[in-house]
Amino acid sequence: MTRPPARQSDRKANRRGAARLAAVQALYQMDIVATPINEILAEFESHWIGREVEGSQYLPAEAAFFRSIVSGVVAEQRRLDPMIDEALAGGWPLKRIEALMRAVLRAAAYELSARSDVPARVVVSEYVDIAHAFLDREETGMVNAVLDQLARRLRGGEFDTARS
Repeated sequence: MTRPPARQSDRKANRRGAARLAAVQALYQMDIVATPINEILAEFESHWIGREVEGSQYLPAEAAFFRSIVSGVVAEQRRLDPMIDEALAGGWPLKRIEALMRAVLRAAAYELSARSDVPARVVVSEYVDIAHAFLDREETGMVNAVLDQLARRLRGGEFDTARS
């Protein structure tokens, strides 16, 4: 049996999911190696996104969405980090969190604060899935709790409506 062709909206969602994953990886690399933003954008767009690297196939990503997340996090980091700190459990400031988790939280916080065109529940779900791919269960649970808190604070109106 053959699968039906992907709908346009499915392809767009998959390309956005790949863009989110690439953005988290780029932000992680920027944090660990201190790679400048222009260099990291060029590197990911020309060598990673949609290519096979070290035996792993990277999905085609929506390049503009990838750039928006990475550039947005860099531009808004001074505003985002205190929001994330406030949502983290007491005694765990963002600077003490592992770099990959920091990248996930920053990318998601940016998208929640700046991309109202994407439903908050989608943002939380996508970034929890990314966290799940790289972090253990406890850390993934922490990411989910922090992002849920941020989403409710930044986009409370989306959560006020009755669930069907």
